[in-house]
Amino acid sequence: MLGMKGFFNQLLRIDLSKKTWTIEPIPDSILKSYLGGKGLGSYLLLKENPPHVDPLSPENHLIFTLGPMADTPFYGSSRFAVFTKSPQTGIYSESYSGGKITSSMSRTGNDAIVIEGRSNHPTFLEISDEGVVFHPASELWGKDTYEAEEAILKKIEKKDSGALVIGPAGENLVRFAVIEIENWRSLGRAGIGAVMGSKKLKGIVFHGKKRRAIADLPLLKRLSKEFKDRVKDNPTVHIYKKYGTPMLVSIMNTIGAFPTKYWSKGTLEGWEGISAESLMEHCEVTPSACPHCFMACGKVSRVKKGRHQGLRIMGPEYETIYAFGGLCMVKSIEEIIYLNDLCDRLGMDTITAGNLAAFAIEASGKGKIKDKLSYGDADAIAEILKKIAYRKGVGEILSEGVRHAASVWGMEKDAIHVKGLEPAGFDPRVLKGMGLAYATSDRGACHLRATFYKSELSGQINPDQIKGKARLFIDYEDKMTLFDGLILCRFYRDLITWTDLEEILRAVCGLPLKKKGLKAIASRIINLAREFNRQEGVTKKDDKLPRRFFREVLQETGKTIQPDELEVMLKEYYQLRGWT
Repeated sequence: MLGMKGFFNQLLRIDLSKKTWTIEPIPDSILKSYLGGKGLGSYLLLKENPPHVDPLSPENHLIFTLGPMADTPFYGSSRFAVFTKSPQTGIYSESYSGGKITSSMSRTGNDAIVIEGRSNHPTFLEISDEGVVFHPASELWGKDTYEAEEAILKKIEKKDSGALVIGPAGENLVRFAVIEIENWRSLGRAGIGAVMGSKKLKGIVFHGKKRRAIADLPLLKRLSKEFKDRVKDNPTVHIYKKYGTPMLVSIMNTIGAFPTKYWSKGTLEGWEGISAESLMEHCEVTPSACPHCFMACGKVSRVKKGRHQGLRIMGPEYETIYAFGGLCMVKSIEEIIYLNDLCDRLGMDTITAGNLAAFAIEASGKGKIKDKLSYGDADAIAEILKKIAYRKGVGEILSEGVRHAASVWGMEKDAIHVKGLEPAGFDPRVLKGMGLAYATSDRGACHLRATFYKSELSGQINPDQIKGKARLFIDYEDKMTLFDGLILCRFYRDLITWTDLEEILRAVCGLPLKKKGLKAIASRIINLAREFNRQEGVTKKDDKLPRRFFREVLQETGKTIQPDELEVMLKEYYQLRGWT
């Protein structure tokens, strides 16, 4: 049966090897079970991908999905997602981004776009509500992301079109390459840009005029207005609008959970120079918002003085500041902006790039590599980033990811990662719930699947509490998973309640579900991702943390996390999830 509101009930399949495309129906039963976004993406990835496929082979699928909220008037809904098998971790991969491109993608009239095969020469795709056009892209191959996006949009010249592209890192199959949108927005983590590169796909342009049918549009508009009126003066809104995510720099340093000097410390001496306040002082900062958003968490920053005067980016976000400022000890916000810009142009994930740069500095200090590197040297770090993107010198090893580099250099005990993915800027020795998050996240050490740092930082639950923590964690994880099925922005997590979600789903899809029914959908989605990983050989034994977190005490606070503490949280988590 077809015709569920909020969806087009349509999948677009593109075969790059054959240069063909087909339209396929998506039954209501699938959408009712899993919604769109992460639900639909996980279902398709599990269904389409053969077990143990090489992530960089033509057989690995690249799947873009939208949720039923896309191109609707509700706040925080300008988001889309991509799913694949990760070249960095070898397991499940998901990534989300926002911006104007969401409407352009939605108006092509597809709930999902499944890309398979491999082109025999560089290509970019033009996807519209009329079909797919395969364009040659040899002249774009080698261009950075800014240049490539501008060139593709100029060539298509369609009003309200949106584009996504890869940079040199994706072309050269760097295993943590990203996809870039609107210059500064990234589909980051786990190397989805390398999957595009392996398929010789430089970019995609979207445009169209189709609009999804909403079950009760007047109700959705009323809910949207009432929601804004209720929360617009919330302190969370004002602080995000003023400072954005860099506000976390002071918070994390104050509690000693700011990963520093490649995870050996919890506070950076001189952190004030890379704080939100420093950003406001040294740059011209303008708030920037996605469509249908009053949060405006994005910050377009232009450097006022110095050797990077005039350099303009969106950001830097907290995670980039932690990676280059904390782990690499670069104590200048202007230099972090420079490194951020370089990663964006090359098309590399900043969290992994900063972790690997710091890891290389450690390797240099231990005499494992010939390169002479030191903490705080922004120019040397910039050279590492370029070497990675073009696979030159030490960059050839680092481009394969932290597990590979650790193996080559005999530094497995030093490397910080879970399932091949490095953690975000929240040290689990202080925020112990983040230890559970990193250990169990379906894509590796991810902070976004539950955003549980918010619960521990806000005082909702004591960071040191172990017993009973998994129950609250699951409530967060279920809610964020439902956000990903609808695809709503994470930063609305404290503003949109479970009751709001019930009403939204009724207005958009016509589904009269209560919290219990919504959590059942979330659970089904989480189980899909876990089944994909189980198919790839992941077991409970892989839900673990790096040994250094257990063995090294943070000097500033005396904090650590013990194996038995993680084991208690994991046991509770498995029991509540019904996993054996």
